[in-house]
Amino acid sequence: MAGLPRLRGQRKIMRASVVLVVILLLDVIAKSILPTRMEPSAIGALDAVLGATSLPSCSLILLADGITSPSTILKAVSSEGSSPRGVTVMEVTAAEDGQDGNVTLAMLSHLVDLARQVRLSSWCVRVVVVSHDPAFLVAFAESSLKGRLLVWATRLLVVTSLTLPQLYALLPAHWTFSMMNTIFLNLEKTPSNVRASVYIYLPYSQAGAQVVRIASWSPDRGLQLLTELQLSAEKYDDFQGATIPVTALPYPPYWVEEEHQTANGTTVRIYSGTDGELLNSVARALNFTFITLQIASWVEAVDKVVERESFMAPVYHTVLPQRLERFDMTYTYEYSFLAFGMKKPGLKPRWQSLYYPLANQVWAAVLALLLVTPIIVLMVIRLGERRDAGSRTGAGDVVQHMTGMLVGQNLPRRLPTTSSSRLLVGAWLVFAFIIGTVYRGNLTAHLTLPKYPPRPETVEELVEVVDRVTRPPYGAAYKDFFLGSENEVFQKLGELLFIGPKVLEGLQQALKHNQAVIEGRRYLEQIIAENFSQPDGSTELYVGRQHILPGLAAWPIPHDSPYRPQIDLSIMAVIEAGLYEKWSSDQMAKARRQSSRRQREYLAQQQQQASEKGTRIGKMIMALTLAHMQGPLMLLLLGLALAGISFAIEIASVMHLLSSE
Repeated sequence: MAGLPRLRGQRKIMRASVVLVVILLLDVIAKSILPTRMEPSAIGALDAVLGATSLPSCSLILLADGITSPSTILKAVSSEGSSPRGVTVMEVTAAEDGQDGNVTLAMLSHLVDLARQVRLSSWCVRVVVVSHDPAFLVAFAESSLKGRLLVWATRLLVVTSLTLPQLYALLPAHWTFSMMNTIFLNLEKTPSNVRASVYIYLPYSQAGAQVVRIASWSPDRGLQLLTELQLSAEKYDDFQGATIPVTALPYPPYWVEEEHQTANGTTVRIYSGTDGELLNSVARALNFTFITLQIASWVEAVDKVVERESFMAPVYHTVLPQRLERFDMTYTYEYSFLAFGMKKPGLKPRWQSLYYPLANQVWAAVLALLLVTPIIVLMVIRLGERRDAGSRTGAGDVVQHMTGMLVGQNLPRRLPTTSSSRLLVGAWLVFAFIIGTVYRGNLTAHLTLPKYPPRPETVEELVEVVDRVTRPPYGAAYKDFFLGSENEVFQKLGELLFIGPKVLEGLQQALKHNQAVIEGRRYLEQIIAENFSQPDGSTELYVGRQHILPGLAAWPIPHDSPYRPQIDLSIMAVIEAGLYEKWSSDQMAKARRQSSRRQREYLAQQQQQASEKGTRIGKMIMALTLAHMQGPLMLLLLGLALAGISFAIEIASVMHLLSSE
């Protein structure tokens, strides 16, 4: 089954190849009648640029707008210097008068999709676009960006003959021309001959963003470089101190925003946390500064990345297939441990609290001894009474005395006179002392430190206990992931998952309702420690032991971002140096210190208020509630009920005797 997607992909490529072959054959048949606007000397310029910017192992994708014949352009790639491994020729018929331009755009989008399949199946690719129509070039820029035709390794050469104002307006206006590895070969027809100029757009340079003429070509001098830059200059090794936009929101311990006052009174925002420090290191390595765009939610933060308004969202995001459909991810620098938090299960009132201090076997042994020992004591006492000819002791008195000694009552007023009976009573007293001491000690421990009900620690236990699981809005992809899983537990978790409240709000709801919150373990632990810790350090919430979805985390970045390799290399250097783990431990230690300081300040404030009122605050003592004392209270009520019934029976018996007399 694993080979089916690969076979389907190969079939698509085969179908695309058939279409491309048909297009090439049609072009060869019609090459005599298609018009051309490329002079033979201009073909030499194209040949020179291709020879200087390509490798022999690369294939070529040629796209024309229908005005310039592809067969004419093929002459430029037939020489020794630029002959490619393979050529894919595509042509879009220009919209005629009265024809809807959307038809041309639809055809162009379809051909871009086919060209992307060719790129994915090739070792390396060059793309040549020939058009003298600015509208066609704009449509190609939009279609290639939407169809994900280009990556940085795919070199794009645009052959055109625009005026300089058109050229200077076109290049910075589109991501394909300004940010990708794009070269413009602009043909300039002079009275004497045809010459060409080579332009690139540098978004980051010492002079700022600018269009640069880096080379020129003429039939006499050939191709000449005019600057130190190469034709395929790397744009992102050095951002030249530029300011780039990013999107992030406070997300401790990964992203922390703090405002500081400078010496001149201005307010400066400083970004810290593990991912904040990581971004600071990347910015220093690539020589740029960053600003955070104003956003209201994490959904908006990712949307701006998808729309390429933001260069990245430099905060921990779990890598999911659903997310990769919308944007790319940087180098995976952190393990993502998704966990759940919920309220600790409380004690329920249980009348068996008096029974729990001793095991079932102990209770059975004590009951058996309470039944057997009085019989033995009564027999010994009766034998002694026969020798002494004293008054006889009743069986009820013996049972009452033995039971009273067991529960810690006073000794009987009249003790046995024989030595054997006294030995039995002494042994019973020792036994009663040990059992009573052990029982009272265990009872005290059980009431003050009771055994709480088992709490959910795994995903299987979680879905069986809670009524609902909440997740912030930026975790909407998890619901689709769980529902689409083949695991029954994940499917049930997806059905219980509710997207909406923030983490803090969800935890507050978890204190009142039977629900849990899903979030990253570190973030969840920090939110609980900062907002739900008691002065003694305890909390009513806990984080489950099992990880729901262990995975990898990275930063969202636009699809096919040309600066991704530089970002990845910088992140890898930081991770390999061990700095990220150091920042993580420092951040957690800082959070613990701040939490301890707040607790000390709270206790100091309480002590001060108590001293002003003339009272004294001692150590916190946990009060026993009805959940602890239900057993003794029920035993007392049972005793009162039995005593009342016995009293009523006695009164009835006395009244019956009086009426009989």
